[in-house]
Amino acid sequence: MRGSATDPTSAPDDRHVPRAGRRARRTAGAVACAALLLPLLGTAPSATAVTSAASDPAGTSRLQKAFAGAAAEYHVPLSVLLGVSYLQSRWDGHAGAPSVTGGYGPMHLTDARTALARAPHHSDGAEDPRGDDARPALHPDAEVPAASALPDRLKTLTKAAELTGIPAERLRSDAAANVAGGAALLAAAQKKLGEPLSADPADWYGAVAEFSGADDRATAAAYANDVYRVIRSGERRTTDAGQQVVLAARPRLVPDTAQLARTGLRPASSAETECPSSVSCEWVPAPYEEFGTDDYGNHDLGDRPASERIRYIVIHDTEGTWDGVLNLIKDPTYVSWNYTLRSTDGHIAQHVKAKDVAWHAGNWYVNATSIGLEHEGFLTAPDAWYTEAMYRSSARLVKYLAQKYDIPLDRQHILGHDTVPGPTTGTIPGMHTDPGPYWDWRHYFQLLGRPFEPSAGKNGGLVTIRPDYAANRTEYTGCDAPGEPCAPHGSNEVRLYTRPDTSAPLVKDIGDRPDGGDSTTDVNDVSSRAETGQQYAVADRQGDWTAIWYLGQKAWFQNPAQQPTAVNASGAVVTPKDGVDSVPVYGRAYPEKAAYPAGVPVQSVSPLPYRLPAGQKYVVGGAVPGEYFYAVTFTTDSHRVVVGKDLYYEIQFGHRVAFVRAADVRLERSGA
Repeated sequence: MRGSATDPTSAPDDRHVPRAGRRARRTAGAVACAALLLPLLGTAPSATAVTSAASDPAGTSRLQKAFAGAAAEYHVPLSVLLGVSYLQSRWDGHAGAPSVTGGYGPMHLTDARTALARAPHHSDGAEDPRGDDARPALHPDAEVPAASALPDRLKTLTKAAELTGIPAERLRSDAAANVAGGAALLAAAQKKLGEPLSADPADWYGAVAEFSGADDRATAAAYANDVYRVIRSGERRTTDAGQQVVLAARPRLVPDTAQLARTGLRPASSAETECPSSVSCEWVPAPYEEFGTDDYGNHDLGDRPASERIRYIVIHDTEGTWDGVLNLIKDPTYVSWNYTLRSTDGHIAQHVKAKDVAWHAGNWYVNATSIGLEHEGFLTAPDAWYTEAMYRSSARLVKYLAQKYDIPLDRQHILGHDTVPGPTTGTIPGMHTDPGPYWDWRHYFQLLGRPFEPSAGKNGGLVTIRPDYAANRTEYTGCDAPGEPCAPHGSNEVRLYTRPDTSAPLVKDIGDRPDGGDSTTDVNDVSSRAETGQQYAVADRQGDWTAIWYLGQKAWFQNPAQQPTAVNASGAVVTPKDGVDSVPVYGRAYPEKAAYPAGVPVQSVSPLPYRLPAGQKYVVGGAVPGEYFYAVTFTTDSHRVVVGKDLYYEIQFGHRVAFVRAADVRLERSGA
């Protein structure tokens, strides 16, 4: 989806709307909260708990002291308080900005009164989510349901204010007060369960499960288990505010999981879901219904992987909140995706079986060979952050799916929606741009167990984009209003110039702007951006600058030795065969004409407006057959998978992936 320049705390949105047609939608702002500031709660921590003020003149351990003070004040084990906070925010305060679900501060205390639905998810804009020109484009006009009463998990800040006497505004903006509020909530949950305020962290499993805000045991247990994993392994981190926080490892800690039965939470069934046992998952099916004369929704029945291989997982953000998005997926006239992930606790809903084809990516070839994951979030809201609980739950799901379907864990198979190519020339300007620059790909791949590490020396011929997310403050515009700067924030991308000079023009994308217009710094403009984890062939180096081959051009990005934004790599690349000036580039790998049987209309193998010039090299993600899934009727008797003899290579061509015919190029090793 494309992000809208609107209130980040509202829900489903026109993220995918093309620039010219994007409509601003706003909802009511947050109601102002009371009042007089109270003295900071908490007693002084012990000398062994934190660094003393005398040895910490910069105040980099203030937050550690706040945790220790709140733990002592509310008689919550320090490790439990730190573990819960890490799973919520990794101890970051986000400068008082709310998360996707209106959560504030290191403890992610929620006040989501302004997180109201405002516009449908996929229904506005130029992109057809199904992405198949063999069938008329689908532009559903689904209605976002009226907001219902907010669940308790979205009102924890209000309860924390009642328990502590600290005004809501201070709980939002003051990290130490926020930690005290979280400690008070944990203590209240422990008392509610009839458990003593024990000093042993093993005795707090039930309270941690309650803190998740989940309304079923499976979700609460998955959350609590993750917190105790963090406590057992320990963590050490410098936060976004420069605060050094340490959680000492307790590797032999065994929590009292029997407490879960006393929480009163309903049992939950994961029947019919395709999820790992380490996450909480429920079945919320997308309806497969026929309506009208030729229409049906909102996905296609298939037989994957027997009929065709599942090659990709596509990461989306919802541009909306959980309840509204789940209501939309139940609309048979709307579109679909396979899974939705909740921000507050990482809970997962599955909607479409892996064997079937969901309509989510805007490119039918990708849809037919992918699984789509929607994450509760907003592209244009740099501070509407994603929780650690959701990142971890998503990573577990992706690892499970990748292992089950033999999908490589790299950025040419774990795609962002913003890296899916337009299937034809005319579709390129309307393609989606989520999850955008504020999704932390570096951290995500660490959770996947595939960190982006150097794999070669300087002569390896490739680079993997890998800026330091927190320190990489790439400037964007258009989050709140067109042309206006976005709030400073960490980013996963580097900007690409035509020369090694920040005053030089940005690299152009002739597909995105067929009129020859310049690339911009707009948060939805992916024309001149390379993203964390993407790999490119090195074209040149000059001082603190590195050039890569990108969209048929030499593109420069800053890569200073003292703060590198890329690491060296090596691997397979393609370049045009000898004797040709350039070769065509495609947005889908469709079979040749001769492969189509009678009754299946031939799909054009139409190149995009780009060319891959002689002398340039592009990283290969793998070889794929020419393949087309014919499914344009509600009944499945006419469905066919057409496989041709033509072979394609998937390549990282620009910000998005693309395809070239194997017959047109030479495969070789980088650096050769």
